[in-house]
Amino acid sequence: MANGKDSEWVGLRRAAEILGVHPATVRNWADSGKLPYRRTAGKHRRFKLSDLADQVDAQTDIQPIELQVIIQNALGQTRMQVGSERLATAPWYEAMSEEAKQHLREQGRRVLEAIRSYVAAGAPDASLAAAITLGKDYAAWLIADGLSLPQAMRGFYFFSDFVLNSILTWSELSPPKSSSEWSTLLRQVTTFMNAIQLSIVEYYEED
Repeated sequence: MANGKDSEWVGLRRAAEILGVHPATVRNWADSGKLPYRRTAGKHRRFKLSDLADQVDAQTDIQPIELQVIIQNALGQTRMQVGSERLATAPWYEAMSEEAKQHLREQGRRVLEAIRSYVAAGAPDASLAAAITLGKDYAAWLIADGLSLPQAMRGFYFFSDFVLNSILTWSELSPPKSSSEWSTLLRQVTTFMNAIQLSIVEYYEED
């Protein structure tokens, strides 16, 4: 029988049920530091009930399951490509320093989290400021490594393709509730990615 202390902790799926979100959402929150957790000896996540209660109180932007799956899909595709021959031999990737490669791998997650927040807020123009900042950060690192604008854009398209392909793949596997719902999501994500792209170009021109 579990003692009182152990009963205060629950697994990933139970935490998702309590919060009313997809398990992928809980995993994202945990990885980003938004939701505290610990790991068992078997490396499984455990969440404290009191922390979940606090999260329920603070929760204001429950995300559609579809968006969380899209984000996980894009992250998974990116991880699979890191270290692959296709990526390793790409001229733009070879030209990057190891420090820049690591920074941009981490930035990939920040981009996806920013997209999540942007869509959750209803895609207001004001939230595109995050996209502009991400674009400038990306450009600054690649300029420091001596990459040209065409090389920088090839790298950006390499990642953005994963995001858009994830949306299309999910729409094929899970028929949308309505065509307008999916067209809106695609339009919002594209708008955010376009803002990053324009920010990259503008930063290069300023430099």
